[in-house]
Amino acid sequence: MDRKVPVFSTHGCRLNAYETHAMKDLAARAGLEDAVIVNTCAVTQEAVRKARQDIRKLRRQNPGARIIVTGCAAQTDPEGFAAMDEVDHVIGNAEKMAPATWAGLATGETEPVQVDDIMSVTETAGHLIDGFGTRARAYVQVQNGCDHRCTFCIIPYGRGNSRSVPAGVVVDQINRLTERGYNEVVLTGVDLTSWGADLPGQPRLGDLVRRILTLTGIPRLRISSIDSIEVDEALMTAIAEAPRLMPHLHLSLQAGDDMILKRMKRRHLRDEAIRFCAEARAARPDITFGADIIAGFPTETEAMFENSLRLIDDCGLTWLHVFPYSPRPGTPAARMPQLDGATIRARAARLRAAGEAAVARHLSAQVGRTHSILMESARMGRTEHFAEVRFETDHAPGNLVTAPISGIRGAQLTA
Repeated sequence: MDRKVPVFSTHGCRLNAYETHAMKDLAARAGLEDAVIVNTCAVTQEAVRKARQDIRKLRRQNPGARIIVTGCAAQTDPEGFAAMDEVDHVIGNAEKMAPATWAGLATGETEPVQVDDIMSVTETAGHLIDGFGTRARAYVQVQNGCDHRCTFCIIPYGRGNSRSVPAGVVVDQINRLTERGYNEVVLTGVDLTSWGADLPGQPRLGDLVRRILTLTGIPRLRISSIDSIEVDEALMTAIAEAPRLMPHLHLSLQAGDDMILKRMKRRHLRDEAIRFCAEARAARPDITFGADIIAGFPTETEAMFENSLRLIDDCGLTWLHVFPYSPRPGTPAARMPQLDGATIRARAARLRAAGEAAVARHLSAQVGRTHSILMESARMGRTEHFAEVRFETDHAPGNLVTAPISGIRGAQLTA
């Protein structure tokens, strides 16, 4: 390791990756040296286990460096990480975005554990950065935290309550990114459809999307995971009428059985999810959907699981993120009757197999069609619907290439 350059290890979501990028800038400005920063995830017990495993490996690889642990797992269990022999400092999710934190770490004049009450945080725009991502697309954080309390989820206790970035700040940042040559921006957040509830006038996500499309020249705008029950009329209008808004939505569905959805404390029922997908497809016939689905939630019977499995066809889902349920200490679901691990793994495997079949159907339907493809590397890009496309010749990363799809190779299209 170059002892003058901190090493960063990121676990979990795009938002964590976004914040790691911001932390690199903060650490460099503070002059931090000879340190390893682990940005953890707490979404599942397995994610926490992997973070601990990574910390031990990084200590072996960097015996003389200070180990600094942050992120959602550090926020929710600071004592547990502070007790690890490998760890020198634990900092919370709010503290990791503060320049003063990094100044203290650089000089050594800081407490070993800096984790305050995340629920008291009311601001989320202070660490906005330009151009996080690849040369192809940039990710713009417009929201953080969550006001909801799903029974399986620990994330609100790691991220705090919902906070929104004002629309003007978002528009200014996207204009800067466009001037720098980005052709695609992805809006990110923890609970994206809650954007605006804490701002004057309580604007909705659709209002933000409309302002971006009106006031910026970004060629492609993409939305990350949303809660379908919170989609507003302005967003539905943009889905129907704005070709620069990509026809790909990732939905936080979690299950397809009404009783399980109620026990999860979700705010939608099965039929509402199906109806939203039908309405969105009527507005934008070529739209594709991804979805998060949890396998093996406590009390889930075989019949309940079959309802989730059928949701793939009933909603017309293509891209699945399947999560085998694991109990998070401190959540209500952890106190419910649990399923055995073998059943959970088997159901997750069945969901993944159904998801793979859905992807295969989608790819097959694209052969012979012409797509606008955003190049992520010299020979690989993604369609408007986020399918990977492999080329035989080189193209400049970040460019938009219009090409007919010639075939399928594995899980990729060819052009």
